[in-house]
Order: sequence, then C-alpha cells, then structure tokens
Amino acid sequence: MGFTKFGLSDQILQGVLAAGYATPTPIQSLAIQPALEGKDIIGCAQTGTGKTAAFVLPLLHRLVTGNPIPAHHKHPRALVLTPTRELAQQVQDAVSTYGRFLPFRAIAIYGGVNIEKQLKLLSRGIDIVIATPGRLLDHMQRKTIDLTRIQVAVLDEADRMLDMGFIDDVRKIIRAIPTERQTMLFSATISAEINMLAANILRNPQTVTVGRRSIPVETITQHFYSAFRESKIELLVHTLEAEKMESVLVFSRTKHGADKISHRLGRKGISSVALHSNRTQGQRQRALEGFKQGRFRVLVATDIAARGIDVDGISHVINYDVPHHAKDYVHRIGRTGRMGAAGDAITFVADDERKHMNSIEKFTGQKFSVKPYPGFTPIRRDGAPGQAATPHREGFHTPGSNFRNQGDKRKKKPRFEYGRKRKPVTKFESYSSDKSGSAWG
Repeated sequence: MGFTKFGLSDQILQGVLAAGYATPTPIQSLAIQPALEGKDIIGCAQTGTGKTAAFVLPLLHRLVTGNPIPAHHKHPRALVLTPTRELAQQVQDAVSTYGRFLPFRAIAIYGGVNIEKQLKLLSRGIDIVIATPGRLLDHMQRKTIDLTRIQVAVLDEADRMLDMGFIDDVRKIIRAIPTERQTMLFSATISAEINMLAANILRNPQTVTVGRRSIPVETITQHFYSAFRESKIELLVHTLEAEKMESVLVFSRTKHGADKISHRLGRKGISSVALHSNRTQGQRQRALEGFKQGRFRVLVATDIAARGIDVDGISHVINYDVPHHAKDYVHRIGRTGRMGAAGDAITFVADDERKHMNSIEKFTGQKFSVKPYPGFTPIRRDGAPGQAATPHREGFHTPGSNFRNQGDKRKKKPRFEYGRKRKPVTKFESYSSDKSGSAWG
C-alpha cells in the first residue's frame, strides 16, 4: 500500500509520489502513524534512514487538517529546530518537495547570512519555521517572530544539538511556545541527556527505534587501514585513484585540516572543496551544490558542517582522522549507504589514534581489523619506505639535533638564539611623567 496506508491528505500524497517515493522506510512506517494520531514521538534511527520525512509528512498533514487558517495570518504554526544551517536547508527542501501542492510558506532561519531578507519574509507571514537555535533567539529578542501559535514542534538531530552546546537555547525556545502542542524529537543516538530533555518537553511520548542505536546501517562496508600520520595524504590520493572513486566525502577533525587536505588534493589534480563553519553561507552552499552536481570529486568536511549533507550517490566516506567521539563515527559513515543503498566507509588509523579506534569498537559492539592498504608503501620524510615517520614540526628542531651538549655552561651565557649573530643593542632614553613631576630614564 505504500504511503497511502497512513491516510495522508491527497495533496501530500501527490507531493510524495512526485518526489519518486513509493515505499516508506522502517522509521517512517513506525513513526508516521502515531504522529498522525497526535502523539508525541521519540524517533531513533541511524543516519540516512529517512527520519526527515518521518516528521515532515505528519507535520504537513496536521497543518492541512488543523484549525482554519485566518485570511491574513502571519504567525508560524510549526517549528523545526536543527543544529546546523545545512540541516535547516535540507529540512526546508523536504517541506518544499512534499508540500509542493500545498499553499504553505516555509522559511529556513540560520546565521551567517544577512538577517534583513529573513525579516522581510517573516513580515509577509510564514506557516513553517525551520531554524538553528542561535538565529531564532536573535529574532525572538528583536520581537520579529511570534511563536505563540505553534502547534507542532520538532527537534531534529537532537544529539548533535546537545553536543554543540545548544541545550540552554533549546530550553529557552521551548518555554516560548504553547504547552498545548505536539512535540517530536528525532536523533541518531539516544543518550541519558536526550532522555532527560525528552522527559521535560514531551508528554507520554511513543518511542520508535529502528536497528541498534550504535550500529551503522548494514549496507555500509567498513574498512580500516593503518597509516603513518605524515603519509595519510599520499594514502588518500592512492586510495582515490586505486578504487576509481568519483563522489567521496572525506572527514577531517579540524577546519584547518580540511583546508589543507583540499589544497593538497588540488595540487595532485583532484577536484575538491572544503566545507566547514569558517566558510560563509554562500561558500558553503556553492561547495555543496558543486559536489552534488559533480564539479568536485571530493568534499572535505568537518563533523559539524557535515550534519545536513544529504547527497545521493556518495559511494565512499573516508575518515582521514579517526573521530575522538565514537558516535561521530556512526554519523560520519551514515552519509553513504543511505536509504538502503550500498556504501563503503574507509578509516585511516595512525598509531596515536588506536585509543579512539578502541572506543569505536566498544560503542558499536564490533571488532575491526586494521591492516595496511594493499599496494601502498608509506614513505618517510627521509625517503625510506616502510618505517614510522620521524616526529617533526615545521619550525622546530628535535633537541640535540642541532645543538651541542653544553652542560652547565649554557646557564652562564646570555640568552640568545643559537646559530645567529647577536645584534648590537641600541639604548633608548625614555621620558615619563605623572602628577608629581617628570623624569628622564
């Protein structure tokens, strides 16, 4: 029966069919029906299993069948909170897709862009607001948005919301909306903190869970390869070429690292772009669109920026750095193998990252073998193959490499930089004054 079994409005079913969807995913099958009945929902499923439609479809149906809409209404009736701009845009796209035959107006509110455009759209009247907590609070303080008519509230990616420190902002926003409402909370993982938050904002929620919370979807094949930290970029290039990868998401732990990886891939002739929070919203959108359209073969992203990346056809996810938090690993590799498709996840593991590897094994309940990548021989800085690279930091020297052991004599000498001639010291006269007089020094 597909989506027709839920009793969704004809306009919504038209939107779903026009988008090319015929069969609901497991999380949709479990969550949509009780949500349509008006129940509060806690939904837990791995990344890439269709959680967005699981709350967007009931939300649209509630607005269609709810109270009559005033002719010149301006106040939103549905609110979706997301942790990142990309995810807010993704939810807005889903609302536009499934609600294309409905007269509703939706807006995505987030930082990093000029607020004036948002103000103009809000002044015309909006049905659905999809927002990041910080920018929504800005509008609330400016009194440019009224949340007193909210009928449905959704917290999407609630676990990431807590990780990013938005919990206090979320509570402030929840206090500003009516207590008589339907609330849905969706997350890839459910922690004690999530349960505590849910207990405070949901009423007798129905919990729907698909799969084990800490295990990636079964369609993802996971590989772990040993790598010297200094040779990871060479291994990345070798892997991209050896496996003929065409649409690859590479994860870096830091923004600086993402830029560096993208730059070095470009020098190797591999089209790539970096995506992280230091990019302007325009740059982030162009990067994502370029990746979707195939202009960039590789998208290098940080964990925060990657939330909301929903790109069909990502064949591989590569963890250039092992994440420090095990659940980030599950979120990362969930960018491939989406909606039942097959995908591959590759992780490069340096010696000092083994402890994080152990955390992933403990979190997922799985045991992984770390092995050398077939056909790849790492090269040390001195050109010798097959041995661990010598620790090196640019601009610093290993103690003893350039200095003679001078013993106690060094203490008696004036401090100066070794290897350079001492510059003659120029003495300056200084003049100071205060209320009591003046003096030369």
